[in-house]
Amino acid sequence: HAHIHRHIYTNIHTHIHKYTHTYTCTHTHTCTQACIHTHKHTHTHTNTHTHTNTHTHIRIHARIYTHTHTYIHKYTHIYTHAHIHMYTHTYTCTQVCIDTHKHTHTHTHTHSHTYTRTHIHTHTYTHIH
Repeated sequence: HAHIHRHIYTNIHTHIHKYTHTYTCTHTHTCTQACIHTHKHTHTHTNTHTHTNTHTHIRIHARIYTHTHTYIHKYTHIYTHAHIHMYTHTYTCTQVCIDTHKHTHTHTHTHSHTYTRTHIHTHTYTHIH
């Protein structure tokens, strides 16, 4: 009878860091409409528009550490398959300022949707001869 000593040590260490910074847009609308009636009809219209777009910063850091230690007659095959799927939908805001005799403001805020899917497959085949 043959005695085979087998020791398999597998350490899978995975770090996935996801940093998502979303700065929503800022709209500043200053609508000043002044009518000065004197002997002549004078209209003064001042419209100040300040627009700041949406900035989205996404950083993904993935680290996969695999350690396999096998003693005595060994044949080890390690297959590591990792998929990181990520898509981000960012809808910027739209703000419309219409000046008539009354001030009409239409605000549409920013909607951000982030979907992250991570698949990690690890297969280890060890043959002892």
